[in-house]
Amino acid sequence: MVSVRFVSLCLICTIVVGAEKETFPIDQRVAAVRDLIVKLDRVGQLLVLTCWPAPVRYALWQTIGSTISIRFASVDERHLPCHEQNHHQTLVVVDLACPGTGLLLQSANQLLYYRVRWIVLKSKLEEQENTQGWSNCSDYALLERLPLLVSNELFYFCTEEPTGRHFVRQQYRLSQAVSSVLEPFGSWEPEVGVHVEPPSVRASVTSTRRQNFRQFQLRASLVILHNETLNHLDDLHEKQYDTISRVNYLLTKSVAYALNATVRFSFVGTWGYRDPQTGRHTGMIGELQSDLADLGGTSMFFTQDRIALVDFLAMTVSSRASFVFRAPKLSFTDNVFVLPFDQYVWYCTVSFILLSGVLLLVVLRAEQGTAEPTDSTASRVTTGLSDTLLNVFGTTCQQGSFIEPKTAPARCLILLCLVVLMFLYAAYSANIVALIQSPSTKIQTLEDLLASRLKTGAEDTVYNQYYFRHATEPTRKALYERKMRNKDGTENFLPLAKGVELLREGHYAFHVEEGVCYKLISETFQEEEKCGLQELEYLKVIEPYYAVRKNSSFGEHVRINLFKLREFGIQGREHTLLYTKKPRCLGGSSFIPVSIVDVWPALVTLGWGYLLTLAVLIGEQLWVRFRRRLLPADGYFQP
Repeated sequence: MVSVRFVSLCLICTIVVGAEKETFPIDQRVAAVRDLIVKLDRVGQLLVLTCWPAPVRYALWQTIGSTISIRFASVDERHLPCHEQNHHQTLVVVDLACPGTGLLLQSANQLLYYRVRWIVLKSKLEEQENTQGWSNCSDYALLERLPLLVSNELFYFCTEEPTGRHFVRQQYRLSQAVSSVLEPFGSWEPEVGVHVEPPSVRASVTSTRRQNFRQFQLRASLVILHNETLNHLDDLHEKQYDTISRVNYLLTKSVAYALNATVRFSFVGTWGYRDPQTGRHTGMIGELQSDLADLGGTSMFFTQDRIALVDFLAMTVSSRASFVFRAPKLSFTDNVFVLPFDQYVWYCTVSFILLSGVLLLVVLRAEQGTAEPTDSTASRVTTGLSDTLLNVFGTTCQQGSFIEPKTAPARCLILLCLVVLMFLYAAYSANIVALIQSPSTKIQTLEDLLASRLKTGAEDTVYNQYYFRHATEPTRKALYERKMRNKDGTENFLPLAKGVELLREGHYAFHVEEGVCYKLISETFQEEEKCGLQELEYLKVIEPYYAVRKNSSFGEHVRINLFKLREFGIQGREHTLLYTKKPRCLGGSSFIPVSIVDVWPALVTLGWGYLLTLAVLIGEQLWVRFRRRLLPADGYFQP
């Protein structure tokens, strides 16, 4: 954010119109505005709120109107650029000699230091000598009463009494309670223009030039959820608690050191959420809104409802809160008995069984027809279609063949079926063993988590409780109502250690800040248990950002130093010291015993088979009894 500077320009301007000449010399007010604009960048529009006569306004428009848009208006606060979209490109010109200009500046409020730049003129006419001159540098007592904070861009012209030189100056203050700091910008001569002193000032923007706060005390609000953290803000003890606050605490101290300022921390227990009864926010956001804090010492999530409350500056921590869970066994989410073969392999296998059964039936029928009736050693074979299909299916399951063919074609067919189905059985069995030991990757979205049999919980923090309880999106709302809230009214908000322990036991998804969770996982999990860790994002928000009070005059100064800390590697160092990365899977493995969930589809098939068998048995018994009732006493139907 570019701050706004007020340029108070003191000029004695008269337009001398000669009786014999129809042209008149350029007014010094016009010359001063023109010369200063040359030294400024990003001037897209000039807003002139003065009582100047028409010839002076026309001269100004004629001088710079071809390069910059100029708008003239009366001295009235209604004409201030409060709601203009590009008011950061607006340069406002006012004259303290015009009635009402003082009240106009006082009503400008934050426009004095936020985005808009100003040129303030104070013209006077020495009628006796018919010459123009500047007001003395001591004639600007009004500036001491204005909120010209550190981000303002105020330029004013004044005359030094002993030498008579004209200077362009700026002044700022860090707060209304401290005195102003005088900052020379350059000198001005009507024939030469504005001479910047030193030349580097022109290339240096306000926020980079005013980096010395002279031990001014900044107020920072810090969110602390565990009281023990207050004793370990400067060390690495128990770093899994309030990690995000501890990182930003160190970065805030580094920013204050870079600005030659001190910092006073106030500790709150929440980031700040809207109270539906009062309409105000609590916690850190509440302190920023109430001007009790200048800096939000703990990064917060970048959400739409907070944009109007605070100014977000930079991302200081790369941390996300997600559901962390160990990938369950594949049999937990899929039927492993249908996974070994592709669907086309299944089609081919079934087709092969049917085709083999039909061919076997044909061969056996032909064999039975050519057999000698007196051959007492010939085995009697059954040649029904159901028998041959049952025989081939038994062969598929490596149960052998109860049919003993006598001819070469039948034996070749049986041998071919045994060989082909042996390879299929071996491939199927090997795949089943591998799949039972494999983790599932099916849970990729919140919908998958909701539909799964995983239990869920969340770390007992303020932001977790708020976002889960106030979720309005259908899937997130259903996840809270069906998995986070129990039937007895309790909620699954757990301490960090308890949640990680449930995560280690498996079949549990724990919503927690990832870096904090990974520290405990690294310390408590076995090597093989660290494999298969998965994350599933719930909040769907941008990573935490550092924030300051809305329209703060310190915003750009803090932002620049936060970027420097990131570029110089200091931010990365603090993040590495306090956050733990995701544990690497080092190849450790353990045998996973077969459980009921692995063979559940087979048990279900067996159960349905039992039910079907009983149903058929009962049906046959009823059919036999029904037929007996229909038969006459002699056992034959009468026509």
